[in-house]
Order: sequence, then structure tokens, then C-alpha cells
Amino acid sequence: QYCTGGPGTCPACGTFTSANAASFTITATVASNCLVTATTLNFGSQGFLSANVDATNAISVTCTPGTAWTTSLSAGSGAGATVVLRKMTGPGAVTINYTIYRDAARTQVWGNGTSGTFTVAGTGSGSAQVQTGYGRVPPQTTPAPATYSDTIVVTVTY
Repeated sequence: QYCTGGPGTCPACGTFTSANAASFTITATVASNCLVTATTLNFGSQGFLSANVDATNAISVTCTPGTAWTTSLSAGSGAGATVVLRKMTGPGAVTINYTIYRDAARTQVWGNGTSGTFTVAGTGSGSAQVQTGYGRVPPQTTPAPATYSDTIVVTVTY
């Protein structure tokens, strides 16, 4: 309704006879995306390194539904490490050799796809997809007692 009349007067009111309308569009774009987390690969406390020492960890990849992804692992931060033979480092730059595999039989080295190594691939579901890393410390000369460690970078390409 609309009204006419000055201040302090009784207004005369009428009714609108037309209206205008507009519409607008709402959009959202969901981009391909992936998140990755990993647990520690812990070989525990060992005495002599005269036999294989095996351990596992979990690498969890969560990608938007339908997103193809591939995970690769770096050589690590140990001096002289490669994607085939990684090195945990302790005091005095002494190292312990180890390898990470993508299969329980420990025959397929999980690396970056070079030097005969493999990657792990999948397609996102929107939920976490967990891959197991199968680690092995092979028999080798036992170094001095200490804590030895390394850092691996997991790269998810999508």
C-alpha cells in the first residue's frame, strides 16, 4: 500500500497496481582435493641387527569423490639414502638401512616410481583410504646403542 497526506493529516491510502521481480543464480564449485596423514613406522628397540626386523605403518589418503590420486614416498633425510635403500641416522651420522614396501610380501619397494620402485594409486571416495607401509630393516652391522630416525615425505598427486 501507499499513502498520501502531509504531517498531522489523515492520509488517503491506495493500493499498488504493479510489482517487479528479479532472480539470481547460486553456484558452488567443489575442486579436486586430497589430504594425507601417516603414522610412525616404529621398528622398536632391537639388540643385534642379525635378522630382518619388520614393522608397518598406515598412510591415509582422503580425496574428494572421483578424484584419481597417486602416493609416492621420498628417499628420506638420511645422508646417502635412495628410494630403494633408506637410512635412519643416529649419533655421529651413523646410519641403519631400511626399506619400505607396498606389499606384505615385501617385494615391491614403495618409492616414487623411479629405480624400479612403485607408487600406490586409487580413486577418492570422500572417506579415508588407508594403505599399509611394510618396513624392513635387513641384517647389517649393528651400530652403537642410540635412537636412529628418518623423515619420509608422502606426496599425493591428484
